[in-house]
Amino acid sequence: MGVQLDTREEQLAEILERLYDEYPNATISLNFSTRHELLIAVMLSAQCTDERVNKETEHLFEKYQSVSDFANADVDELAEDLNSITYYNNKAKWINSACQTIIEEHDGEVPDTMSELTDLTGVGRKTANVVLQHGHDVVEGIVVDTHVQRLSRRLGLTEEKTPQKIETDLMTFVDEEDWQWLTHLFISHGRATCTARNPDCDDCVLQDICPSSKLDNDVDLASGEAWG
Repeated sequence: MGVQLDTREEQLAEILERLYDEYPNATISLNFSTRHELLIAVMLSAQCTDERVNKETEHLFEKYQSVSDFANADVDELAEDLNSITYYNNKAKWINSACQTIIEEHDGEVPDTMSELTDLTGVGRKTANVVLQHGHDVVEGIVVDTHVQRLSRRLGLTEEKTPQKIETDLMTFVDEEDWQWLTHLFISHGRATCTARNPDCDDCVLQDICPSSKLDNDVDLASGEAWG
């Protein structure tokens, strides 16, 4: 029988306390050394694993070493350099266009506001949040990737379905000091235990407070939603 917590705030506090203990070194897993490398790595990570992105950027950032290099790149050649990445043709075009805008409108510097970042081709709110947090030390929101989306619904923290609505909902009751950590902790737990199709509820530190635990409910493992 699961532990009953009365409010989302109580549920979240218990979740974060346990996950902090479980993943004390949780952090971003993309490799980068500059702000523009961070931006490009996050753009490439859309619907692609960080492991694959890191393998690709290891040689990509040797060939293209500056914003200008990406802005002036032949798009077809850049796409070929990215051909192990999902949607590499589109991502090559977006990276090239975004870097041209950075050169033309921001003096070659990756911008530090949400509005300026999301004005760049191929950059949505999730990507902008990551760049702000890890490139500029600005925490303006919660990064909602597929792990955060899945876990926040499975754990009963939100009933919203789209990333932006989930972010808006979470920000109403998650303390701002936990916005960045929540993402890292949920991603770590989503990779290690609460996977999309085969969550390991038997070995989960949140099992007794998770309303979607398969030990207590009939669960649609693909969506993480209980059947009644």
